[in-house]
Amino acid sequence: MKTRTRLIAWPAALVAAGAFLGGPAAFAADQVDLLKADQMAGQWVMPAGNYANWRYTTLNQINAGNVAKLQPVWTFSTGVLRGHEGGPLIIGDTMYVHAPFPNTVFALDLNENGRILWKYEPKQDPNVIPVMCCDTVNRGVAYGDGKIILHQADTTLVALDAKTGKVVWSVKDGDPKLGETGTSAPLVIKDKVYVGVSGGEFGMQGRLTAYNLSDGKLVWKAYSIGPDDHLLVDPEKTTAMGKPIGKDSSLQTWEGDQWKNGGGATWGWISYDPELNLLYYGSGNPGTWNPVQRPGDNKWSMTVFARDPDTGMAKWVYQMTPHDEWDYDGINEMVLADTNVNGKAVKALVHFDRNGFAYVLDRTNGMLLQANKYDPAVNWATHVDLQSGRPQVVPQYSTQHNGADHNSKNICPAALGSKDEQPVAYSPQTHLFYVPTNHVCMDYEPFKVTYTAGQPFVGATLSMFPPQGEKNLGNFIAYDVNDGKIVWSDPEPFSVWSGALATAGDVVFYGTLEGYLKAVDMKTGKLLYKFKTPSGIIGNVTPFEHNGKEYIAVLSGVGGWAGIGMAAGLTEDTAGLGAVGAYKALNNYTQLGGVLTVFGLGE
Repeated sequence: MKTRTRLIAWPAALVAAGAFLGGPAAFAADQVDLLKADQMAGQWVMPAGNYANWRYTTLNQINAGNVAKLQPVWTFSTGVLRGHEGGPLIIGDTMYVHAPFPNTVFALDLNENGRILWKYEPKQDPNVIPVMCCDTVNRGVAYGDGKIILHQADTTLVALDAKTGKVVWSVKDGDPKLGETGTSAPLVIKDKVYVGVSGGEFGMQGRLTAYNLSDGKLVWKAYSIGPDDHLLVDPEKTTAMGKPIGKDSSLQTWEGDQWKNGGGATWGWISYDPELNLLYYGSGNPGTWNPVQRPGDNKWSMTVFARDPDTGMAKWVYQMTPHDEWDYDGINEMVLADTNVNGKAVKALVHFDRNGFAYVLDRTNGMLLQANKYDPAVNWATHVDLQSGRPQVVPQYSTQHNGADHNSKNICPAALGSKDEQPVAYSPQTHLFYVPTNHVCMDYEPFKVTYTAGQPFVGATLSMFPPQGEKNLGNFIAYDVNDGKIVWSDPEPFSVWSGALATAGDVVFYGTLEGYLKAVDMKTGKLLYKFKTPSGIIGNVTPFEHNGKEYIAVLSGVGGWAGIGMAAGLTEDTAGLGAVGAYKALNNYTQLGGVLTVFGLGE
């Protein structure tokens, strides 16, 4: 089945909730109403720019005709030398910048090229660092009701006064001694703030939690795995592929009490449709990585959840990779972009999964409309059956044979997926998705592992490398959901680990692991501009407007899973869950550093 993707009149409530259109940026933090954000221009008030996770700006002062004149106008060092994921928020004349552990937050005055208005630096136990999988990253802060919301590495969720940086409230969301950590960007919806948790490699129980924005009081907590009352599901009303999930849908897919260490972490992005009043997010890999030790579908790991943000109750679920054998986390962002299917308008959810398939779901009911590969190297499955929703696994690339551990070779993609947390951008002009990708394969050998609280619960050794006969580890692509095809592809020597930005100026921006900020023509992929920043870019490109001028900001700071060798000083090829060997040449192109670079047009 093919889908015709185009912008149908986007619900007014959703545009109001986060499209950020209009005139000059002149709003104070305490005046921002997220439901009237379309009246604010040039600001970036939530991690993805809007609730639909478009990462698109209507600003067009910087465009395909003049982007070659872009130049850095000021910089700011965070003082931290680990991976800088995420990006800043811009509210009025203030930019809010975050850093990895120890999770410093800075409020910078845009009127004085980043003069520090206030600085928040939490005091955390450094013992949380070895519990964090794949670097000490943080994906950003959220804003709501005059507060900046930070999810610290030690899982503390803290609300800071946006004007002064003083702590308004603080709550503990998890326990690092159990392998639970905080790396995700929270999201504010109405009077609540929502946050996930990391730690799937430590046998924790993934969950999404809602707190009162006013005082931090717990409202609800919904687990990915376990009994129905933990999951916040109704066996008769919550559906999967249009059918009720039934009683104990998760428990029936785990042996005994395995679900208690079942993973399903929720460290990715959250989106929201105010017209449907549903929030969307994904759950991660099941624990352990050794599939032989956990027979069954291991529900609801690797799953898209649609929940009522007020009560937490799940309306529908869709599991992308049942009984995951490859660590294909399902946490990547859910992009809400309306489509036509066979002449019928559909409210769609588009998701580029780690497993290499681009999914299109009806976001009202979770029905699968389309699933196509967005990297030609993907080989672990031939296709996804649209009736059952299940991938058709190629036995050669299974990591278990006849119920036993098996050293499988040349599986594509590798565990870090065809795309990891680095978010796509969607343009309502071209109706294309701009996707930073990993072009990486792996050898995967499981081994038996025993659960110990707070210790790695992985049970697999990996090696990573480019697809056979190729050298590049990444591509930046434009993808047409309508045809399920790549429109153009720009190869990169290393994975593209930054978030993309699409603009009304016919330009798409992204960053590279060597440190280049690149601008390409959104229709052709032609390179229009590049500038090498002080360190590798794994941050998300962010636009804003100040005093009538458009700017582009991006965090440099190599690290994350792809750069974990450099960030953590690892040298063995199989270290970093196999990433160190694949990216060891990165040392020849960049070094550690945490710097915000702001670009503007030259005269």
